[in-house]
Amino acid sequence: MNRFDGAPSRFGNHKVLLTGAASGIGRATAIRLAAEGAHVFGVDRAEEGLKETAAAVAGPGTFTFRTTDVTDEPAVIETVREAAAELGGIDVLANVAGMHRTTPIATLSVEDLQELFSVNLVGTALFCREALPHLPDRSGVIVNVSSLSATQGNPFMSAYAASKAAVLGFSVTLAAEVSGRGIRVVTVSPGSTDTPLVRSVAFPEGADAGYYARLLAPLGVATPEQIAGTIAYAASADAGYLTGADIRVDGGAHM
Repeated sequence: MNRFDGAPSRFGNHKVLLTGAASGIGRATAIRLAAEGAHVFGVDRAEEGLKETAAAVAGPGTFTFRTTDVTDEPAVIETVREAAAELGGIDVLANVAGMHRTTPIATLSVEDLQELFSVNLVGTALFCREALPHLPDRSGVIVNVSSLSATQGNPFMSAYAASKAAVLGFSVTLAAEVSGRGIRVVTVSPGSTDTPLVRSVAFPEGADAGYYARLLAPLGVATPEQIAGTIAYAASADAGYLTGADIRVDGGAHM
């Protein structure tokens, strides 16, 4: 069953700052964490999507939001300040916001690299930097979303893969840096997931569809809810001995 239907609550009164909350994995994560009792402050640049997420959250937790471009440093600083003030602190930061596009090497541009790294790495790093002073010692958690593409070759995705591999490297190093405070940092790396972001990716004319067919995971394409469940686990006390690790949620694609 893909839909969360009432596991024991793990996030009662926990305060969660969540990026990418307007659709896909981010929306599913907001719904899941609120269903387990969290008070979620959602961030995205798509205001209508945030409103739709707010309408979909059923509680017993809560969901409030702010439109923010994760690459805008002053806006990130203000957003984290506002989230901490509204929530009364931050227990969990979940960086789900991301950008995806295909970039054949023959036409790869500096703009492609800059935009993908700006959203996927810089946005993640900015929110980590700003949220860390608010995270409590010995219980604070950061969950950063990377991708299966960071460790598995996928043609035409070199810039995207590099940006997500950078998230892995950033996260494991950050985990070491904040380990003295007892703050955990974990990455979750989804494989192919049925989200608006993934469905919007266009492949170049003449691309070998058979290559991707051979990469299809034995368990097929994931639902956003399946990835959200893993993010919830990583952020919970159930994963209390897990830090500096990457949880690959790929349906067996690496087998």
